[in-house]
Amino acid sequence: MAARKQLTRLKAPYLKRILLEPSRVADWEKYPWSLPIFHGREFEFEFASAITIIVGENGTGKSTLLEAIGALAGYDEAGGGKGYMPVDHSIAIDRSGTALAGTFRAHWLPKVTAGWFFRAESFYSVARYLDRAALEDPFRPPPPDFLSWSHGEGFIRFFEERCRRQGIYILDEPESALSPTRQIELLKLLRRMEQSGTAQVIMATHSPLLMACPNARLFRISRFGLDLIDFQDTDHFRMMRDFCSDPGMFMADALRDGDE
Repeated sequence: MAARKQLTRLKAPYLKRILLEPSRVADWEKYPWSLPIFHGREFEFEFASAITIIVGENGTGKSTLLEAIGALAGYDEAGGGKGYMPVDHSIAIDRSGTALAGTFRAHWLPKVTAGWFFRAESFYSVARYLDRAALEDPFRPPPPDFLSWSHGEGFIRFFEERCRRQGIYILDEPESALSPTRQIELLKLLRRMEQSGTAQVIMATHSPLLMACPNARLFRISRFGLDLIDFQDTDHFRMMRDFCSDPGMFMADALRDGDE
């Protein structure tokens, strides 16, 4: 197969910055603008490295922020590649990420929006879409058949096939089906992507292993806003460190009722 033409000789990151335009927000009490990261009605996020990782508790807005970035790059909120619509939107309810994107301004240099938006919960729908598309096109190679593998193996095969090209890759909790060993495989792929200079990765994760990705910038979303943080200072790492140090004591403390 012939090599794909490189879109630009400039190195990643291509998306340099996003910022909220307060004049575009109609209702600050409505989700997602009611999230703590927007309480000051000012929000700016700079991408200064090829790999950016976002962590935080459930409900802090990680996935919504990634949806908005995906929408700015032209991806469907269900995930996939440019021009894909793998999920029936007649039953889709939550489009908060797309709405949020409408109040953002993005700075690109240059605007490279090829790539992929990966969402763990829609992986099967996307994989089926790819298989059907390959079967319907007689000039395409055989379908990738990601679903014939185990969940974790299918994820890894998917990443290895789809993340080799120049572009921007948005990954929402990719560790959801990956064992620790498979997460190390994903880390190796991320390192190759970073070293290539042609891929920008923006990832949300709960995995301490993925948070430790070398040369990545790690940000924590909390009720105080969005802050740069070292992975060893995250609650995720500290909890796993305490568990590994003394599993018995950790479980006794974790499972103790509040009134004991």
